[in-house]
Amino acid sequence: MSNFKTLDDLGDITGKVALVRVDLNLPMKDGSATDVTRVEAVKPTILELADKGAKILLLAHFGRPKGQRHSTMSTSFVQGDVEKVLGKEIMFIPEVMGPVVEQSIGILGNGDIGLLDNVRFWPGEESNDPEFAKGIAAHGDFYVNDAFSAAHRAHASTEGLAHHLPAHAGRAMEAELKALDAALGTPEPPVAAVVGGAKVSTKLDVLTNLVGKVQHLIIGGGMANTFLAAKGVDVGKSLCEHDLTATANTIMDEADHAGCTVHLPYDVVVAKEFAANPDSLRTCNVHEVAEDEMILDVGPLATEALGDVLKTCRTLVWNGPLGAFETEPFDTATAALAKTAAALTQDGSLTSVAGGGDTVAALAHAGVKDDFTFVSTAGGAFLEWMEGKALPGVAALMA
Repeated sequence: MSNFKTLDDLGDITGKVALVRVDLNLPMKDGSATDVTRVEAVKPTILELADKGAKILLLAHFGRPKGQRHSTMSTSFVQGDVEKVLGKEIMFIPEVMGPVVEQSIGILGNGDIGLLDNVRFWPGEESNDPEFAKGIAAHGDFYVNDAFSAAHRAHASTEGLAHHLPAHAGRAMEAELKALDAALGTPEPPVAAVVGGAKVSTKLDVLTNLVGKVQHLIIGGGMANTFLAAKGVDVGKSLCEHDLTATANTIMDEADHAGCTVHLPYDVVVAKEFAANPDSLRTCNVHEVAEDEMILDVGPLATEALGDVLKTCRTLVWNGPLGAFETEPFDTATAALAKTAAALTQDGSLTSVAGGGDTVAALAHAGVKDDFTFVSTAGGAFLEWMEGKALPGVAALMA
């Protein structure tokens, strides 16, 4: 996966215009961002280009305006937050192409930054209109994509521009692609995958892709209940997709043929109601779940056994929690296994890559987010990559 150009391939860019696709779709409250992680992620790329004397035009989307200008969805709303993180003033430009952009480039000095308006204000963005991409490209000397989180969308600013200008991966994108390659592209075996979450239906493609690529598939969350039911276990009133038991059996058969061991919990934490620290809380064997009980977490014995599995592995890919981790004490198994993975990573014996919103929150909750080899903040793009799908924004950089 290393056949893409990075910022190292740029040469002298003094006075050149860099069109940089970033993700500035920040969560907002009362006019300012509640989380600037996405800006922090692209800061190294922007500052490196600025230091090298380029004129930088930032391209980003904000919300879903559906191809029309929308007063509350202008990227000008995040300008202050971006300036704060970068420690630099930036110029807001209310267009993405045309004379206004041309004039603004004339005003910007070398190393200065301009923020173009929401690319999704124009219908050509989401339809990936070649003419629209060409119009934006006319203002730039080269294109940098540093928005992996938007790489699964074939839009003009994420895919189209790469066909009109020399295209490079930004530093965040480069780190993401290297980590993903280490996790599933050319991983060091044995490889383990932890796949959790509520429903099998949302992760079918992921599971089907992984059984052919990993040696250990650890299934947790509500999904595990569907697999347990497929094996004839009575899961009581647990969250379970009973209509997918045949599919679960097919996946287990495929895993069998591929030499992949599927790990399901054999002891579980159950309760009669889903609430924090309920009176009815108990731990039991999976075959002892009562009709009025629901499985809400993996039990301590199974969690310890899973930790032992990770100790035999060299690579780990993680997406989704093992239990209903937002509610105590059903965060126990996820936190325990995450701590084991983090310790093995810090030891140098495991390469660990995790991704997806819930997963990032769970690892942060366990206090180990910074101890994994790489944690991807991309939701949809990370999932599609785990499904084995080509990401248009990445494929365009390989061209």
